[in-house]
Amino acid sequence: MSLKVNGKAYDLQIDPRTTLLDALREHLHLTGTKKGCDHGQCGACTVLIEGRRINSCLSLAVMHEGDDIVTIEGVGDPDALHPLQAAFVEYDAFQCGYCTSGQICSALGMLAEAKAGMPSHVTEDVSSHDLELTDHELRERMSGNLCRCAAYPNIIAAIRSTLVGGDA
Repeated sequence: MSLKVNGKAYDLQIDPRTTLLDALREHLHLTGTKKGCDHGQCGACTVLIEGRRINSCLSLAVMHEGDDIVTIEGVGDPDALHPLQAAFVEYDAFQCGYCTSGQICSALGMLAEAKAGMPSHVTEDVSSHDLELTDHELRERMSGNLCRCAAYPNIIAAIRSTLVGGDA
């Protein structure tokens, strides 16, 4: 099978039961995506598929042949950080850093969802496509990503800082 990851095509011979997470980490050696709970509960394995965030531990690699897959390695690089990565550094939005790659990929997907007008469970006016990303809204939208170090206020501050003018 072939996977397109971070703009590059990879040909793989893998068991059809291999999760996308294991294909990325074990076969492609892209270890920025973390295996946390391996049950879809922590979000450490979040990657972007066609711009949408998914838990790669819950998805089989064979399901994504031909899809555009982006891992944290494809978001930015040390010499040219993505603005969200730079904000995580600036706002000290991590401590141990284990969840950070999943948090950043999830935030990128979440911001795209909000920009497209997709409501969350706490969106007050679900018919409006002009969503206000309050801290409450951001926390709800990021609730699938857990941080054992409890850096949540800094994570929200980092995300908020990347919004136009730093507010909703």
